[in-house]
Amino acid sequence: MQEPVLLADIGATNARFALLRHGTLGQVSAYQVAAYPTPEDAARAFLDDTLAGTSPPRSAVIAAAGAPVDGKISMVNAGWTLDPALLASALGLSTARVLNDFEALAWALPDLGPDDLVALDDVPRPSTGTLAVIGPGTGFGLAALVRGTADDRPVVTEGGHATLAAEDAREDAVIDCLRAEFGHVSVERVLSGAGLAALYRALAKVENRPAPERDSPAIVAHALDGDCPHSRETLAMFCAFLGSVAGNTALTLGATGGVFIAGGVTPRFRSFLVTSAFRERFEAKGRLQPYLARIPARLIVHPNPAFVGLCRLARQSDG
Repeated sequence: MQEPVLLADIGATNARFALLRHGTLGQVSAYQVAAYPTPEDAARAFLDDTLAGTSPPRSAVIAAAGAPVDGKISMVNAGWTLDPALLASALGLSTARVLNDFEALAWALPDLGPDDLVALDDVPRPSTGTLAVIGPGTGFGLAALVRGTADDRPVVTEGGHATLAAEDAREDAVIDCLRAEFGHVSVERVLSGAGLAALYRALAKVENRPAPERDSPAIVAHALDGDCPHSRETLAMFCAFLGSVAGNTALTLGATGGVFIAGGVTPRFRSFLVTSAFRERFEAKGRLQPYLARIPARLIVHPNPAFVGLCRLARQSDG
């Protein structure tokens, strides 16, 4: 792609932009999605704030939270549609590409080093094998990168909308309570920011205990402070569900190269996650426990991991 390249990582809450110029990534700037009618408006705001007399972008690679359909992405958790032709026309670009945000994360995985990751086990990271990335944020994303001898191939999924499964009677009761509220209980109904709050409410109902109304940041804060047993039990169940889903992902995609946890939720409680039931539930797959025991799990703590993947794509396209 011709430089400068406009790079963007667009979620339901924030749109993050940066410029790739002379092979170097510039500062990443965030803009609230709700503040702009269209992605083109947000991109123009970034360019107005950033260019300051320098040359404008000539191409773009934009990741967004949604499934590409006919080359466009209509975001489920926001009102934006990403259309490459419209973006190119509105911003004066020669080319524009849009892709799922978790595809960008999948492309980033080989380039994430020890400082970008927190180990959730003692399993060494292999140099080969399919890599999977999952993540609770505003929603729940799931993608993979199939490593090959000649090239790598991304696998983009809508795994966040798969049905969430329980592993004991207590979780059965919680999911039944959530089903009464939502009908279908998907993975992201629990494993997301809003899902943590829904889990908090459902667990309180199931166990018939009073619980003050709290959003997910407050639940995490009280759980970590240790001053609210219900918040702590909610967070513990969240981590257990996450471990089960991560293990299912490893089995379903054959992700022997590792499962990586992304998203904006889990980095807030990284130490809690490490000591939780996550790893136990990751491996709790009966006769396949030895298979899972050889697969590492890592929490991504890089501040802008999608941009690592976007840079890789821009450079590959240029080559």
